Amino acid sequence: MNGRLAAASGREESRPSRQINIVLRNQEPPIVSSPSGDNETVPPKGHSHSGLFQEISQELDALVGLDNIKELVFEIYALLQIAQMRSEAGLASGGQAYHMVFKGNPGTGKTTVARIVAKLFQRMGVLSKGHLIEVERADLVGEYIGHTAQKTRDLVKKALGGILFIDEAYSLARGGEKDFGKEAIDTLVKSMEDHRSQFVLILAGYSGEIDYFLMSNPGLPSRFPIQVEFPDYTIDQLLQIAELMAKERDYILMPQAILKLKQYLLLEKTESIHAFSNARYVRNSIEKAVRNQAVRILTQFENSSPGKQELMSLRTEDFKL
Repeated sequence: MNGRLAAASGREESRPSRQINIVLRNQEPPIVSSPSGDNETVPPKGHSHSGLFQEISQELDALVGLDNIKELVFEIYALLQIAQMRSEAGLASGGQAYHMVFKGNPGTGKTTVARIVAKLFQRMGVLSKGHLIEVERADLVGEYIGHTAQKTRDLVKKALGGILFIDEAYSLARGGEKDFGKEAIDTLVKSMEDHRSQFVLILAGYSGEIDYFLMSNPGLPSRFPIQVEFPDYTIDQLLQIAELMAKERDYILMPQAILKLKQYLLLEKTESIHAFSNARYVRNSIEKAVRNQAVRILTQFENSSPGKQELMSLRTEDFKL
């Protein structure tokens, strides 16, 4: 689920293939931040669905930044709300296509937002189930002629009533004319027509790569009317995310540790040859600091027991580049 280009098959830092991830709509999405009341969206009052948007809005407001994404979700909600009112008034409400493209670096919240959108669509009656199936190239592309089409059709079938979320979707177009990735693309395009309004397809990945991918098939761009950028987090936003991630684990970042983490974030964001992984980098840093803290405390308190405050404190020495 941007300038430095990378892909699932042939990018600079590889990651192991993973299994298909099916997220049921009643599973809570991972929240990595606290409410930002300054940009809270106020839903229309006096309508039966206002309570629903308040629920969705709480999940969105719990995410750091992403103001443009929050506005987009409210636009979709408003469109669905008005369509229902028009239908009740005997007016043509018209069917909308909700297939989307999410562009952005890793760790910018694409998958989390997809889960929230799935819940909104299910509660508003657009999708019957509201589940999310997250896949990548290896889940779609087969090993021989005909295998890819069947694998792709099977995944679309599982996604009916929900969202099919393809991470690093551009990798389907990177293998040349004889690569089976093109077969997956063609099958997806046909499925979008055969199962119109039965599922939502979301393509996710780096901005430049996704733009190139959309040009690989003449039928693709017009089928994704909603395209949105997920910007990198600022340093201050990343530090806010770090403190909240630590708090969720009952840890506290000491002031000097925050300064040290800030230095690491600046260095990683400006000098790394790889695409910056945003909240994912922060999460990895916190988890590594927790391991380092465990070793430090066990060594320092070999013959005694640390107090509660010490068990909670992540100090400067726990953060190592």
